[in-house]
Amino acid sequence: MIPTYELDDDQWDRLVRDVAKHFGEVTINRGFNYFKRGKVVKLTLPSERIVKAVVEGGDLYHVSVNLDSFSSSRCDCPVGYYCKHMFASILRYADMHNRSVHTLINAKSVTGSAAPKARAASYNEARQLAAKKAAEDLAFLQQQAKRIAELSVKEWHEWFALATASLMQSSRNTQFVNDALAAIYRYKPSLPADVDAFFLLHAHLFVLGKLTKQPQDLSGYMYSYLAFHTHHAASDLQGKVAQRIVQMAGTAVRPDNEARTRQTLFYLRSEMLAETNENHYYLRHYLQAWKEWLIGQADGSFASEEEFIRLNEAQTADSPSSLALNVARAALRTFQGNDEEAWNQLRAIDERTNIPEEFLLGFLDYLAQVESWPRLADWLVEVAPLLNLRKASGVRAYSEYWDLAVRHLPEAGPRMWDSLVSLLPHTRELYEEKLLETGQWRRWMDFQLSMSSDPLEFRVTDLAPIEKNDPEALLPFYHQAVERYVLLKNRDGYKTAVKLLKRLAKLYKRLKREPLWEAFIDAFADRHSRLRALQEELRKGKLLT
Repeated sequence: MIPTYELDDDQWDRLVRDVAKHFGEVTINRGFNYFKRGKVVKLTLPSERIVKAVVEGGDLYHVSVNLDSFSSSRCDCPVGYYCKHMFASILRYADMHNRSVHTLINAKSVTGSAAPKARAASYNEARQLAAKKAAEDLAFLQQQAKRIAELSVKEWHEWFALATASLMQSSRNTQFVNDALAAIYRYKPSLPADVDAFFLLHAHLFVLGKLTKQPQDLSGYMYSYLAFHTHHAASDLQGKVAQRIVQMAGTAVRPDNEARTRQTLFYLRSEMLAETNENHYYLRHYLQAWKEWLIGQADGSFASEEEFIRLNEAQTADSPSSLALNVARAALRTFQGNDEEAWNQLRAIDERTNIPEEFLLGFLDYLAQVESWPRLADWLVEVAPLLNLRKASGVRAYSEYWDLAVRHLPEAGPRMWDSLVSLLPHTRELYEEKLLETGQWRRWMDFQLSMSSDPLEFRVTDLAPIEKNDPEALLPFYHQAVERYVLLKNRDGYKTAVKLLKRLAKLYKRLKREPLWEAFIDAFADRHSRLRALQEELRKGKLLT
């Protein structure tokens, strides 16, 4: 005999709500059809809130319904749960307790009439809880604001998060930056000058983190792409952070501020190592802080050695950015004057990872600032193979450091030329300019011949210095181009060849070698006597009589 556990009104209401929540209209209709046709061939109640049934379908399916936990209910049909067999079993259970089967069939509309009230109550309750929490957060925010001068950098960032919590769903752009900083400044009390400088720096660093940190997907992959407006806002904010670091050079080294300086470097190191190899927002500021604050100080070398040890310890940590780690270690070794070790750190970076040129140029900038010209020349040679000069600005910047080095160290000139050649074709335009600037006409011409350059690619004014100073160097340039255009064997090619021949005639005349010109043009015409179109163009150009 089937036990007839009581189904009270509260349990019935809950069952109706669960049906409305978990079963779709199609499943309800099909389950009702199964119930009417008597497909529930067996139903038992092992306990008060467990229903077990056997339902006839394409096969005999066994259903288990947990009335207290619908999510754990199952059917061994292909669907597995919330199926027509399960709903038919629930209808049989309700009918057994003399409850309205049609209430379950219309559960969605039945619960829908009460839903607005329930939702309203839930909404009002949520609003009250939110208001209560907001009041508590505000009170804590204001209380902590009074203690800002006593708080650590870590506690500052926790305070920043609380102050800007309401903005975290906003789009990440310049407006977000302004709003976030305004939210922080709203509660900031008047602070001593040094504390204020550190506080404002960290406020900007905090907002930078909120702009640039990307979420991970379920596999743990961290996206590195930033939307245009986000990237633009981050770039502007970085400029402001950089300015503050420079302005704080004197503040950071004061003995009274040692703790905050160390905490700031710790924060920058942690954030730097957490970045991906594609993003380097904090690496820039980490290197800048070391260069501006500590290098050159009496204990700077000792401090950088301590930091190097910390970075070595970080190598075993789960850091997504090996690039940042090695660039940072290379920078510290450079600051210490240990260039060979610095180069080893840069070479250790995975060859598939391009070192951004801004960091390589940063090493050069530091050496130029300290006016260490022999070291600068060595670094210029060393970083040449590491440069990925896809931007003209990077090529120019690299060349300018060479100009600076050679100006103070003339004997470095040959190494400059070798480096520029090693970076071809990226340095082609610059290499050509420098050859002309330094009057190396023959070397410039040899390069053009090796590249099969066309004289017509250059303006007359470009070639004028060579024509004036070493006109003979231009002869093979024009001869080669003439032959190339003749080989095209079309009218346009012949016209261009004649144009170049006229320039060639002027060069021979300038060199006072008219007999050589006459011999050449006669031999040229004879060699191409079968090319009628060329012969016509030569006569039109008055090169043949």
